[in-house]
Amino acid sequence: MDDTSEITRLAVELSDLEVALLLCLAVREHCRIDTTTENIHDVAKELALVCTNTFNLTYAVLGCSEATSFDDFCSGILPTDARRRSTTIRAAAEHKVVDVVIAKNFNHVAEDIQVQALELMRSKKLALKDGVLEAPADFLFVPLLARRSEQDQPKLNPHLVAKNDHFIISHFHDDSDGYIYLEENNDWLSDSQMSASSVVRKSEAPQNKRNPNIDRKTLDKLERASNAVTSGADIVRYQQDIIVFFRLSRAVAGGISVRSNIHFKTLSKLLSTLHGIDYITPSIVALAAKKVFRHRIIVAKPEDDRSLQYGSDLKTVSQVLAYATPDTILESVLALETPI
Repeated sequence: MDDTSEITRLAVELSDLEVALLLCLAVREHCRIDTTTENIHDVAKELALVCTNTFNLTYAVLGCSEATSFDDFCSGILPTDARRRSTTIRAAAEHKVVDVVIAKNFNHVAEDIQVQALELMRSKKLALKDGVLEAPADFLFVPLLARRSEQDQPKLNPHLVAKNDHFIISHFHDDSDGYIYLEENNDWLSDSQMSASSVVRKSEAPQNKRNPNIDRKTLDKLERASNAVTSGADIVRYQQDIIVFFRLSRAVAGGISVRSNIHFKTLSKLLSTLHGIDYITPSIVALAAKKVFRHRIIVAKPEDDRSLQYGSDLKTVSQVLAYATPDTILESVLALETPI
């Protein structure tokens, strides 16, 4: 894979957030980013700088809440210059939306807005009374959700749970992961992060970081190389075993769809390419599973357990499922015997 050696070298230089966006942009899929409540504003700013400096894409950062209206959403996803001129939805309809939408706390907005966002993700068009908003070919929608910790799972309403199936990956960004661009520009950091950056992370951040300037040509090269990645029969069976385990597990109520299976195989190939190989390994399969399935897993409720229909005790079932979280379920499925 000599023709992809440049991509492999580039991937090593990128931050976790840059790699997440790289993978999604290469195959024109969307991603979900999680972080802690206190870090959500800095992660949003870091993502914005990544869009501008690494990928040369336009972006919009939406601060979402229960009070966010449909008009707020539509005007918020326009480019800055168009946003200044647009005072109504009619005016907004004359413009294309930005390349990347970073939606902070998107799980807090009303369900009808989430449905409209899903339509924009699917068709790259949003029909309005007075026109149509159109998204560019490389459109990327990134909901940025807050958790209390990496193990926590934000409570999502039904529409956002369904939308999870349209995110190829999810990624948790912890404070310790750092901020490549923000730490080079302390003026961007929030007050709570500046002291921590100067004491803990700034010395570890690359100084005078080279701007990667990843363009569509590089992204297409990554996609083509990933399409050429092969997998042996043992690896294919390993991937299938993981899917079957999820679907048969009493701890999983749903979320393991056909689309998730497709994303699982796609991401496995992309990660192989980033690692500089043209075949899939068991360790890459395990990494892909964590990124593809964690945000999709719907944990079963004890009262819905099918064994109750055959005389099982609800209290006993509750004790059995008490451990169940997306992370523990993933750990158990990845404990399956791997191919040698």
